[in-house]
Parts: sequence; structure tokens; C-alpha cells
Amino acid sequence: MNVSPVNQPVPTGPGALAISARGLVKSFGKVRAVDGIDLDVPAGMIFAILGPNGAGKTTLMRMLATLARPDRGSATVMGHDVEQAPHEVRGAIAMTGQFASLDEDLTGRENLVLLARLWGFRGRAAKTRAGELLAAFGLAEAATRQVKDYSGGMRRRLDIAASLVVTPDVLFLDEPTTGLDPSARKDVWRMIRGLAASGVTILLTTQYLEEADQLAARIAVIDHGRKIAEGTSRQLKAATGTGVLHVALADGARLGEAAAILEHWLGHSAQPGSEGAQLSVSAGTAEAASEALASLLASGIELSDFSMGQPSLDEVFFALTAKSNQDGDRTEVGS
Repeated sequence: MNVSPVNQPVPTGPGALAISARGLVKSFGKVRAVDGIDLDVPAGMIFAILGPNGAGKTTLMRMLATLARPDRGSATVMGHDVEQAPHEVRGAIAMTGQFASLDEDLTGRENLVLLARLWGFRGRAAKTRAGELLAAFGLAEAATRQVKDYSGGMRRRLDIAASLVVTPDVLFLDEPTTGLDPSARKDVWRMIRGLAASGVTILLTTQYLEEADQLAARIAVIDHGRKIAEGTSRQLKAATGTGVLHVALADGARLGEAAAILEHWLGHSAQPGSEGAQLSVSAGTAEAASEALASLLASGIELSDFSMGQPSLDEVFFALTAKSNQDGDRTEVGS
């Protein structure tokens, strides 16, 4: 994707941080939505904040985007303090929320021209910029259609295009593919990769594990307002143990009994699979897995399949959040 910038990017050297936060805290009444989060995002990186609904992802992003004031802690974006220099921060960023901020009665082109005029573009320049964005996001053929007639994926692409009328140094994407079908989600992924390739730093929140796995060079996992782990996808997977035992039962009625046996022998929670009578559990070693399998067979539980493999990011997430709920640990993985 080639989205030509119309502003001059802030010079950054090797290893420069686009975003840096220390001890960010934000409470709403008695609920601490963000609880002492530290974050470093290198310039030019796609960085994912992964967590379930209510984990504090959106609140964290709103503080970094100057839309909410931290109760405690500090943060800078492109070297500007979010509290002391909010106007400078806003001049360096763009943000797309979970829901489209478009006028549905206008066409796609009219939405972009209007926003360009608000940014100070004159008539011809505004139309030129709108045309560039429509072409870059694959919307040129739909430019004259009202937005209310767009599909969900088309609306999402137009919404993100609207954030790039003036190309930012940092783009905040809050759950950019929520509600999209798999095909539209992959279209948005391609667009995000293209933006990163052009030099834009991207911080995105997501509850889709595959999305973080596919896009992000680095992932921070947060739960109940706390950062419980951070690292690359590979590092996070390696941190949960050496292997995961996957079993498929011939009789789904004995799933609960099988889960209890596996948890007893392996000391980790057994997670149900997405289809059929399947379970996955961290095994640590092949020897431990063999003992657990022998116990299942001794109990008369017939297996239709079993295997040992590396954990998926889903399994990593379940393991990390379970550990966080048990003892409040925070894990920093890798450098």
C-alpha cells in the first residue's frame, strides 16, 4: 500500500521509541481500569495490546491519545508528554475507534473531502487527497456510493482511511476488525501491514489472538488492568512450557472426567477445543504427557487422537490469564 504522506515525519534514529509509558493508572470509581502499566513501542513497529473485554485496552489507548488523563504515571508519544504537551501529541497521531465515525448519508469521497477541508486542504488539494486514499484502500469503485450502502469491511477501510488524511507518525487502532467476517478481516490486515511498511508506528488493541499473532512484532498481554506478559509471539509461546498435549475423545460425554484426570497429572487447566470432544493442556515434558495418557486409558477413556505440539497463542493466553488470576504475577519475556 502506498499512502503518500502530506506532513514531514519526525526524524527517528535506530531504537527510538514512538511510545513510552511508565506506571499508568486510571480508575473509574472503585474500578481500576489500568493498574500501573509500563510500555515501550519502538518507532515503525506494529505493537499489539491483547486482552479480553474489560481488560483495560481501550482505556490505556485513550490515555496515550490524550483523550483521558492518567490518575498516576507518565507517558510520551513521539517525545511529547501526553499531559504537558497534548496538542503536540495530537499533531503526531491519528486514532480509529471500535465504531466507524462516518456520515452515512455522504458518499465515501464526500466523507474524505470534508475531512480534508477540515484539515486545511483547499478544494482541489482536498479532492486529490481523497482520491489518493480511496485508491490506496481499494475503494475507488465505491467512491460515489453512500456509506450506508457499504459493507462492514468497506466501512472499516474508509474509517481508517479517514484517519490518514494527514499521515500520522503513530496510528492507534482500537480493535480494528471487530465484527468483520474473516475475508474482510484479512483485507484490513493487509492494509495495516502496508501502513507499517510505509513507516507508520501502529499500536492496536485486539481480543483476537490470531490477529496479534499475524500482525504484531511484539505483544503485551493485559488482564484486569495489569500487564501480565510481553514479548514476541514466539517468546510468549515458549514461556508457557515445552509442549502442549492435545487429545480427542471418542466419547464426548466423558470430557469432564478426562479434563480432571489431565489436570491432576499435569498440574495445568485443560482447555476445551473449538470442535468436538477435544482438550488441550500444557504438558511440560513428553514423559509427563505419557503418564497422563496412560491414566486416561486406565480409566477406560478411549481416545480417537492425541498429539504433542507447540502451544497456540490461544493456549498461551489462557495459561497467562489463569496464572495472573492465581497469583498476580507479571511476566516480561525476551528483550
